[in-house]
Amino acid sequence: MSWDIWLIFLVLGLIVPWRGRLRIKKLKEMPRVGAMVRLSLYASTIAFQWLAVSLVAWRAWSHGFTAIQLGLTIHDGTRLLLASIVGAATIATLQWLNLRRVGKLPVEARGRLQVLAERILPQSTVELLPYLALAITAGLCEEFLYRGFAMAVLMHVGLQDWAVVLVSSVLFGLAHSYQGRGGIVMTLLIGIILAISRIAYGSLVPAIFWHSAVDVIAGIAGPRYLTPNGAVGQKGENLTHLG
Repeated sequence: MSWDIWLIFLVLGLIVPWRGRLRIKKLKEMPRVGAMVRLSLYASTIAFQWLAVSLVAWRAWSHGFTAIQLGLTIHDGTRLLLASIVGAATIATLQWLNLRRVGKLPVEARGRLQVLAERILPQSTVELLPYLALAITAGLCEEFLYRGFAMAVLMHVGLQDWAVVLVSSVLFGLAHSYQGRGGIVMTLLIGIILAISRIAYGSLVPAIFWHSAVDVIAGIAGPRYLTPNGAVGQKGENLTHLG
């Protein structure tokens, strides 16, 4: 493969994780994270992801990767739609129940998830809509990058399916290293499920729905269970400050 393809893998494996950790470090150092900071974070992340997808798609198509190879196809629409809806509903329910479970733990036992809830997740209805746009963007863009492009390249160079699933999922987990070790492991496992769906259905569509469902519920249930008084839906901000 050409050097620019491997450069993209280098960015996905090193630069993206480093950027995420750096941004979270800066947020943690702030005495207070207000609405404008979060809205700016949402907007910049949306712009970055669409820019990344544009560049990667350009290089992929310039090297002859087809829509089929990238998972950008819809065939057997009824089957795909059913898998997408049922899978998204199931994952959304599990995500909601898990966040509710974590919310019952003492604050000091919640680890990095508590910090993310207080610093990143929407704290009001004004922030929720931009956050939902970010969640859907992540479902679309990250699936193209990790399950579309990355898996297509790994298949092209001759890796077996299990290796393709594992390598793409490791990259996906590293991209979420700002969530800590536990976050990396959980994201890697989610990545494996999404990668298997990509192979099983021959399309990114189910994975996009499932991925978006995880992030949407995080933005709705996370503040409800992990911030004082359930921040989303309040006019003001209910934010626990870190000392």
